[in-house]
Amino acid sequence: MRGVEMTEPGLAVDHIYVRWRADLPAWLAELRERFDLVWATSWEDEANEVLAPLLGLPPLPVVHFRDEPGPGEDPKLSAISRFVRDRAFAWVDDTIGHDAFAWADARAVPTLMLEVRADRAIDRDDVEELLGFADSLSEDAGD
Repeated sequence: MRGVEMTEPGLAVDHIYVRWRADLPAWLAELRERFDLVWATSWEDEANEVLAPLLGLPPLPVVHFRDEPGPGEDPKLSAISRFVRDRAFAWVDDTIGHDAFAWADARAVPTLMLEVRADRAIDRDDVEELLGFADSLSEDAGD
């Protein structure tokens, strides 16, 4: 495990400082009622060891990134594509490649691509957008 120094509301890990909003644990709990949350981060399995307990999350499935992306390719796209297969899903990240947006546009199932600014992270507007997306999936299922 990486060396961890706890600070509120953030985390210093190997000279990287990760911050989150104080409301994030409650927002994630709210989103867990509507979504199957998954870690798709370079933290991989360490996200469950380090971040999940701090954010009030149980261990979550982890997307592992084993492929070397080509020039200009989103480094997460191939692994996420394999993981979600043909399911509807929302991708929330601070950096999403242009090729990932093109892939999402071409999918036959609902896909929300939500790129959040790294300096502000997820906020309540983002949570509302995700909940609206979940509502639209429920409405589609009822048709």
